[in-house]
Amino acid sequence: MSQGNEDRLLFELKSRGPQAAAALAATVAITPMGAHKLLARLAGQGLVEAQDDQRGEAGRPRKLWSLTAAGHGRFPDRHADLTVQLIQQARAVFGEAGLDQLILARERDSELRYRAAIDRCRTTGDRVRELARLRAEEGYMARAERVGKDWLLVEDHCPICAAAQSCQGFCRSELALFERCLGPGLTIERTEHLLAGARRCAYRISAV
Repeated sequence: MSQGNEDRLLFELKSRGPQAAAALAATVAITPMGAHKLLARLAGQGLVEAQDDQRGEAGRPRKLWSLTAAGHGRFPDRHADLTVQLIQQARAVFGEAGLDQLILARERDSELRYRAAIDRCRTTGDRVRELARLRAEEGYMARAERVGKDWLLVEDHCPICAAAQSCQGFCRSELALFERCLGPGLTIERTEHLLAGARRCAYRISAV
């Protein structure tokens, strides 16, 4: 059971961000002492780390646990090294214009698949939820959230992060792809960006 609980703790930190041990214990349904033991074991493996949160009660800092780079690396990266190598080779052989054409071809393929599913949805909420489902299937740990009158598409993981770091055209492509697939009458703003230092990517979807 400890391995399963360790995996659940890692998943919670990946999907929800830094948390106190007590909150993690409640989510995983184990005792606070059990959570501390698991976190200490994961810290020993270099997968998590703790930092002081100065907003603790009565000014006393509390420990917030988060994933290290190695912890993030436990989640699928779709063969990052090979992907980066292929991007570098494509850039060398075809130049930036050729690389842009490859990204555009990938974008068109994704659009065909997304539109086939999303176009069956009637409401904005249904369309955003369907897009989140499709992205989750691709490894983005995506979900849709309602925020007042708007919707939020959250992606807690980026399985092509290494590729996006090597060529940020992938990020520009995805934003354009979402705009076309969700349809007219909506504005989409990237409010959090993994490559800009955020822990995830998030997109706010609003009616015009």
